[in-house]
Amino acid sequence: MMPLVLASASAARARMLRAAGVAFEVLAASVDEEAERIACGQRTPLDIASHLALKKALQISSIRPGCLVLGADQVLDLDGQAVGKCATADEARALLSRLRGRDHELVSAAVLVEGERELWRCAERCRLVMRSFSDEFLADYLRSEEPAVLTSVGCYQVEGTGIQLFDRIEGDYFSVLGLPLLPLLAALRSHGIVRR
Repeated sequence: MMPLVLASASAARARMLRAAGVAFEVLAASVDEEAERIACGQRTPLDIASHLALKKALQISSIRPGCLVLGADQVLDLDGQAVGKCATADEARALLSRLRGRDHELVSAAVLVEGERELWRCAERCRLVMRSFSDEFLADYLRSEEPAVLTSVGCYQVEGTGIQLFDRIEGDYFSVLGLPLLPLLAALRSHGIVRR
């Protein structure tokens, strides 16, 4: 059986794979996501997420050519514009203020690569409706969740306190967390990584 390598530092993605009983190792790619996003120009958020997932997988595959490498990325789509992670608490406050009382989409992309060959790709969209929370709630949220808010797109983790930001979430739960897990498991079964 070919080893699986997760080319991501995301603790949420690793937790999902472990919980599903998938054997893998983590070797995080070091891709400058902001530079890649800028290089993508006017491409759609879905294209950008897929591009970043592939870039990460190819980078790790070049140093682990005998492995199946999983690259993944998530992009927030706000009115057709791709939004990445925030670098500071002030950026997080500004983004959450923009998202307050509105809907946005998360695009989660995953790619499997062997050598330099892409074997499988999936991208899923989820719609999230953020509630109209108070400024006081926002200040408390940022104070209690920093620096974790800077590690995820949208500055929230719905598996924790971040769920309190929302009125409604439509779409696959695992994709909201950053990995289209069910399609991925089907692909891993077809490649002999997990049992059929």
